[in-house]
Amino acid sequence: MSFFTKLKDRLLKSSSRIEEGLETIVTEVADAAAPGDGAAPDKSAQPDPAKPGLIGRILRRAEDEPRRVLDDEMLESLEELLIQSDMGVETAMRVTANLAQGRMGRRVSVREIKQALADEIARIMEPVARPLPLYPTRPQVVLVVGVNGSGKTTTIGKLASQLSAAGKKVVIAAGDTFRAAAVEQLQVWGDRAGVPVLTAPEGSDPASLAFDAMTRAQADGADLLMIDTAGRLQNRQDLMEELAKIVRVIRKKDPEAPHNTILVLDATTGQNAITQVEIFRKIADVSGLVMTKLDGTAKGGVLVALADRFGLPIHAIGVGEKIDDLAPFDPQEFARALVGLEEEG
Repeated sequence: MSFFTKLKDRLLKSSSRIEEGLETIVTEVADAAAPGDGAAPDKSAQPDPAKPGLIGRILRRAEDEPRRVLDDEMLESLEELLIQSDMGVETAMRVTANLAQGRMGRRVSVREIKQALADEIARIMEPVARPLPLYPTRPQVVLVVGVNGSGKTTTIGKLASQLSAAGKKVVIAAGDTFRAAAVEQLQVWGDRAGVPVLTAPEGSDPASLAFDAMTRAQADGADLLMIDTAGRLQNRQDLMEELAKIVRVIRKKDPEAPHNTILVLDATTGQNAITQVEIFRKIADVSGLVMTKLDGTAKGGVLVALADRFGLPIHAIGVGEKIDDLAPFDPQEFARALVGLEEEG
């Protein structure tokens, strides 16, 4: 199964909501506007009944599709639909305004609107679709942050396993020293990938562990050091200060570190993800995003809002628990899956 197929299947809640909404928007007026609405049929597009070839069948299918004139009322309905998918007001307005260019007053079908939406969404997402950059610095320190339950630990395990399989020497530091389950989860991933996982006694200072892990990674000649951190609630000042301390201590060892700070976001939190990005950027200088749990929400549009608002690189998206359920972000595939279009080619 291709990742697109998996993505489309698991984005079902999002794509179904948008698809059903589009069908309602188009057909609620198209049904009432019947052939006698004054619009003359385009005879040049009508296939010859005596020649039911491929082109004829395609044209006939296109003729049978319900159509509606794209006007201000329809644009408002489209905008509301995108806001309901958590795309945010500003992004939804921008997408619909761009979609309207060259199409106002034209009769459009659900399929045409889907394609236009997918094109606009992909255009927003393309500049931010960048895999985790790899540098010659050894070790390249990757700090992974996020709130409780966002999927940080699983994301680290998957990334470490994928990088190890690609020939990189990886070390993991289990910096969530307050949660034994997180340490155990990382150790399972480490065993699978043959990657060492550095731990400290429960309740130890995470900053101290991070410092020791950098020393060990340097001694081992590791390419990457991935540091897990405890889940931080962005409204808990004490926890955020502790994260800032980790960053300060890391920089004593290497003033350029961390070389990447990845914020892992849970798609099911919707617009709250925007607040998380704003606060974590101030504390830890976030350099890129990973979005998880896109299979568990009808609000996948929040990823479009994040790209539009912050322009931060989106390194990967997750749609499940298996290692291949985390994949590099592809804007075209995401856009088509989000609006319910089929795979190209």
